[in-house]
Amino acid sequence: MEGEAGGSTVAGSPNTSRVAVVTGGNKGIGLEVCRQLADHGITVVLTARDQARGTAAVESLGRLPGDVIFHQLDVTDDQSAQRLAGFLNTRFGKLDILVNNAAIGGVESLTPDGSAPGDDKFKGMDARQRLEWMRNNCRETYEDAKQGLETNYYGTKRVTEALLPLLLKCSSPGRIVNVSSNFGLLRLFGSEELRRELDDIENLTEARLDELLAAFMEDMEAGGFAKAEARGWPAGGFTAYKVGKAAVNAYSRILAKRHESASSLLVNCAHPGYVKTDMTTNSGILTPEEGARNVVEVVMLPDGALTGAYFAEGAQAPFV
Repeated sequence: MEGEAGGSTVAGSPNTSRVAVVTGGNKGIGLEVCRQLADHGITVVLTARDQARGTAAVESLGRLPGDVIFHQLDVTDDQSAQRLAGFLNTRFGKLDILVNNAAIGGVESLTPDGSAPGDDKFKGMDARQRLEWMRNNCRETYEDAKQGLETNYYGTKRVTEALLPLLLKCSSPGRIVNVSSNFGLLRLFGSEELRRELDDIENLTEARLDELLAAFMEDMEAGGFAKAEARGWPAGGFTAYKVGKAAVNAYSRILAKRHESASSLLVNCAHPGYVKTDMTTNSGILTPEEGARNVVEVVMLPDGALTGAYFAEGAQAPFV
C-alpha cells in the first residue's frame, strides 16, 4: 500500500495505459465494477465520498492485474469534481473510461434499524413481490426527492462535465457508461407529452431538461407525490428515482449526439439488473458481481460500437 497526495491511496501492480474512474466505488455494484475493470488490466480510480470507506474498499480488493487507486469524490460538490479532474490530469493527463455509478434511492427506509434484511426474508418471492416489499418499507418526501435528483442526475452531469476534457484527450474514443435502471424507462411516465419530449433527442436540450426537472420539483413541493403523479410523472413509488434515471438517460443521449460526428466519445446507459445492494435493502435477484458484469460488458464494447444506447442486463433495449 502506498499513499497519494490529495486524499488518494493505491493498491495493485504497475499500471496500464487505460484509466477508468468509477463513482460510488466503495461498495456494491461500484466496487465490483472496479474489481472487474482492474481484472482487465485497467488502472481504476475508485471514488467515494468517505475517505476511510474508500481506502478500505481499495484494500479489500487485494492485488489485481490493474492498479486500483482511491480518490475522494462527492458528486454533489463542484469543487470535489474539479479536484478529481485536476488529480487525473496531473497523474495521467487523460481519462479513458468513466462509469457514473454513484446514486441514492431518494427514499427513506422504514425498516426498524434501517438495515437490509437477509436472503431468507425474500425466499420464495419473485421480483415483483420483492419490489412491492421495498415500496411498502420506505417513504418518499420532498427532501428525499430533492437529494435524489441532486445526486442521481445532477451529480452524474457534474462529474461528466468536469472530466469530459480528459475523456476527449484519448487517442481512441473515450467511454462513458451511466449506470441506469429500468425504473428510468419512459413507459413509466403517465403523460404522453412528457414521454414524447424526453424521447425527442433531436430537439431536447440540457436547458429544457433542467426546466422539466424544475417543474417536477415544483409539483412535488406544491402537492407531494400525489400531485406529481397526477401531472403525469411516474407512479407506483420511487418517483424521484425514476425521474432522475430518465433524466440520466436523456442527458446521455444528448451528450452522445453532441459528439457523434467526431467519433471521439461513446456514451451509453447500462441497467445492471435488480441487484442485492443497500439501495434495494438486499431484496434484489442478482449479486453485485452479476450486476457489475452487465455494466462492464457495456464499458468493454469495441471501438466504433453503439453510442447513445441503453443496455438492459447486457442486451441493447429501447429507452421507452
